Amino acid sequence: MKLFASRSRIALTAGALAAALTLSACGGGSGDSTELSLVGFAVPKAGNNAVQAEFAKTDEGEGVTWSESYGASGDQSRAVAGGLEADVVHFSITPDVTRLVEADLVDESWDDGPNKGIVTDSVVVLVVREGNPKGIAGWDDLAEPGVGIVTPNPGSSGAARWNILGAWQHIIAQGGSEDDAKEFLSKVLANVAAFPGSGRDATQAFQSGTGDVLISYENEAILARQQGEKFDYIVPPDTLLIENPAAVLKDADPKAQAYLDFALSAEGQKIYASKGFRPIESAGDVEVGTVEGANDPSNPFPQITTLFTIDGDFGGWSEVNAKFFHETDGIITQLQQTAGLS
Repeated sequence: MKLFASRSRIALTAGALAAALTLSACGGGSGDSTELSLVGFAVPKAGNNAVQAEFAKTDEGEGVTWSESYGASGDQSRAVAGGLEADVVHFSITPDVTRLVEADLVDESWDDGPNKGIVTDSVVVLVVREGNPKGIAGWDDLAEPGVGIVTPNPGSSGAARWNILGAWQHIIAQGGSEDDAKEFLSKVLANVAAFPGSGRDATQAFQSGTGDVLISYENEAILARQQGEKFDYIVPPDTLLIENPAAVLKDADPKAQAYLDFALSAEGQKIYASKGFRPIESAGDVEVGTVEGANDPSNPFPQITTLFTIDGDFGGWSEVNAKFFHETDGIITQLQQTAGLS
């Protein structure tokens, strides 16, 4: 902050107190306050807030406060590209950060570190009513007649893209052809009872009584149960690894990078784990401990028999978006249109 010299000693003396108060508000002492802005997709809000609270207890985080905006990942990314203020972004999928690189708002090196730009991990799970009255055991059951499905819209929600790709790869991994996978997804989409704009909205629709199955993140299911929801969730033996990126904008306050570094540390990842996220590998050995809300709180993140990844099984997000989610020619886009889902 610039302090402008007065034209007279009288003015300087009269302004001394005001100048001191201004400095106190902007930085320069133990009482410093720095407001950072975080824009993200809705699902990790509870985890982010818990990490922010612990970061505030560190020397670098002292005095940091937050303004936040949460919503569907794609919508949030487009909003930042369009001028919404942000110091840190935390999105569902990597292309939503790439959009900001192309807009010259995030540095091209944002994903150069050992974490490859990823700050939170999870897996796709199937959330069912308490007691699992429909007897849902895995992906195949989603195509059965009479099963109402809740899943967000891939057009706005990154969570939806993870969900639908997990279902697609389930068929491919069993030796099915792409035509087989299309036929399977056509049946799944025909069963969709609600198609909200974001992963969090999908959870709320399911909580309100819509549908029999919610395709969701493991962490979202765990968090909802921590908050008192009485439903069950199934981790399919074959499912997709969810990797959520975060980045600091070029013009961000330096404390934004300190916050992201803390979030990526073993301490930060332990906090995310307490809210249902699987620790990222680059954080090292994270002592997860007991996680309430998990199927087994003492072993909250069971090993997946067959874990699909975007890079390993789909060729990366550029290929995924062109093949599956192109606005006119994408496989999923066309299947949605056939199913009457906008």
